Amino acid sequence: MSASGSITSGTLQMEDKRKCISLLFYQAVRDHKPAWMLEDMRTMEMFYWEENVNKRSYTPSEALLYAVVHDHKAYAKYLLNHYSDRALDMPGERFCRCPSSAPHLSMAVRYDRQDILKLILQMTHRLPSLRSYMNRGECFHMEDGKTPLHLACELLRLDAVVLLLGSGASPQVRDHKGMTPLDVILEQLWTSTVNTAAKKTCLDSLLMFMPEVRFKLKSSLEKDPQRWSKVLGEEKCNYLIGKNPAPLFLIAMQIIVSQLPPEQFPSCLDKLPIPASLKPLPQPFKPRDRWTLV
Repeated sequence: MSASGSITSGTLQMEDKRKCISLLFYQAVRDHKPAWMLEDMRTMEMFYWEENVNKRSYTPSEALLYAVVHDHKAYAKYLLNHYSDRALDMPGERFCRCPSSAPHLSMAVRYDRQDILKLILQMTHRLPSLRSYMNRGECFHMEDGKTPLHLACELLRLDAVVLLLGSGASPQVRDHKGMTPLDVILEQLWTSTVNTAAKKTCLDSLLMFMPEVRFKLKSSLEKDPQRWSKVLGEEKCNYLIGKNPAPLFLIAMQIIVSQLPPEQFPSCLDKLPIPASLKPLPQPFKPRDRWTLV
């Protein structure tokens, strides 16, 4: 065999071995192996590309994505505590690298990982460089620039909606189609009667954090208020188009939640001097009829 053929064969064998060990790392995260063991695997020499020994196969950011997918809370907490903003960096080439996206937060919403979602939100408040993180739009190649809040509304992740809003996510942010999270819910209510109660609960949660209502579909409500009134109720429809003022209960709740420090949410809810049934995120969280605000 020629020298060049020997080198090529050796390179392929090295690559096959690296892929095998990479799979073992993925499986170890899936099986919830201890964090110290996962870090030993992630940083071992076999996880380096042969042609660039300074580049690891799995960065803390990529490892955190796997921890989110497989709900490995202990490993997610370890990565966030030890690597801070590096754990929330953009992942490597095997993932889309849209510069403004927040893949870890969106993944936590998509897979309904509430505990890890809270950990990530807490980290965004500790580091000034991450203050805009929760309002970043997701990959516009696949997700049309949806923020984590857009995604939570689309998937009706009710707990995630309140957690994001209480932690400072903007209900006014728009995706690449100009849609706000409120538009997402209104569109779902308009197009389908499935899970109507959950959709209305999600809508009411958004309104509680929206003293000023702005959304793309407002012109649609103004053009056809009768049909929208059948979907939303006449009083709520008139409120959304600006024909009626907000009801007193909604105004009171907006004032209350505006006083909550985002960096202490949701623990600050325990200090509210109001009945537990009126708090935005009781435990366990269940949709209730009382959230029909108007």
